[in-house]
Amino acid sequence: MRKLWCAISCLFLAYVCAAADAPPNLILIIADDMSAEDCGAYGNKGAQTPNLDRLARGGMRFTRGFVTTSSCSPSRASLIAGKYPHNTGAEQLHWPLPGHHTTFVQLLRQAGYYTAAAGKWHLGPEVKKHFDRVTEPGEAGYQLPGAGKRMVADDRSGCQQWVPTLQGRPRDKPFFLWLASLDPHRDYEEKIIPKPHRPQDVMVPPFLPDVPETRKDLALYYDEIARLDSFVGDVLAELERQKETTNTLILFIGDNGRPFPRCKTRLYDSGIRSPWIVRWPARVKAGTVCERLVSTIDIAPTFIKLAGLLENKAFEGKDFSPLLEKPDTVVREFIFAEHHWHDFDACERALRSERYKYIRNYFNDLAGTPPADAVRSPTFQAMRRLRGSGKLNRAQMDSFQKPRPAEELYDLERDPYELHNLATNTQYASTLLDFQKQLELWRKETQDTAPVARTPDEFDRETGEPLPDRKRPRVKK
Repeated sequence: MRKLWCAISCLFLAYVCAAADAPPNLILIIADDMSAEDCGAYGNKGAQTPNLDRLARGGMRFTRGFVTTSSCSPSRASLIAGKYPHNTGAEQLHWPLPGHHTTFVQLLRQAGYYTAAAGKWHLGPEVKKHFDRVTEPGEAGYQLPGAGKRMVADDRSGCQQWVPTLQGRPRDKPFFLWLASLDPHRDYEEKIIPKPHRPQDVMVPPFLPDVPETRKDLALYYDEIARLDSFVGDVLAELERQKETTNTLILFIGDNGRPFPRCKTRLYDSGIRSPWIVRWPARVKAGTVCERLVSTIDIAPTFIKLAGLLENKAFEGKDFSPLLEKPDTVVREFIFAEHHWHDFDACERALRSERYKYIRNYFNDLAGTPPADAVRSPTFQAMRRLRGSGKLNRAQMDSFQKPRPAEELYDLERDPYELHNLATNTQYASTLLDFQKQLELWRKETQDTAPVARTPDEFDRETGEPLPDRKRPRVKK
């Protein structure tokens, strides 16, 4: 019996080693408008996220994962091109990524990977050429011989074709899948999951008023996260069925923060800090936590490295793969983020270390208005009512304040919600000066310049309704 167990153990070890040496399959799962703290793996006991929690238990959870901008399409364009938004030509909402950019998907495909995308797209037509197949919501994943294309009428989650895309891949190639959800983007509906969240289940951050409208709004947002979670579970089950779990790296992230005031489109951690979970049984130890800084701009060089390809100079991020086996390694000292037009005129830059955050507001004459769908939300409209009766605290008034401070500095160790601006505190003068210098150095290195011309708002900042003369910004040539 001992010899039998020894033989079995040796075969298993050989299998794991062979899987570790082979190029990994890569799956990127992107939530649409989800903040890090809104799932169980990050300590939220009220959120129903059993599959994301299982993913984290089986891999590595990053506590300091960030996006380069808290805005949907600019965030995705930056990620896939491996460049900061101001260098993509797609830094404003709805601008398509120009086709001349090299993407990590293109390089993977050229190296023999099968590449497919399913779910929300939001990158424009040119980049579709970098994939073997792109399936958008409502469209059947594959056209079988002799069969017409079947349309899926109800794909409100954007995830219906995730498993069919995984099933339809060729079996003789490593694969990369870009699986993008429409959840938990607004608008919200009731009763979309079997056991809806209750208002008392949610965590209300201090910069939002704890009133019935906010709690109900957050509960519906949680429902969409739970629906997304169920599709993540389906992908995990299909990988197990195909016996592709061991050497498949799954990275789960969000494209920006929750669609609530002082979150999405803002450079606070509530807007740019993302859930960031990696599972790769062949290389990543289960149940580990990494507290180092990583940014979505780092995904392109990392995936290229893991696929065995040479470094590509077009990418501006850093390879974070050393963290997967040694989570205490320091890959970067700072992350950088930016904000451009998203429904409303804006121009901001941010620099964050593991402890401090510095924000520069170039158009500080404007209020920090959330995106138009968040302005129309029950939460924001309740805030308008409470503002009129003087019942909002200083943090909750942030979305209405104008002018805003031109500079903001926060000690995130003592002030994780970024409620106390230290920019004028003389005790932090040297820290402020250092961060000012670091930001200007990064702007010079990446050729970042603040826009001279202002871009008009498309919506009313109080109601979220389209303006009579609404004009969406033109794509720059």
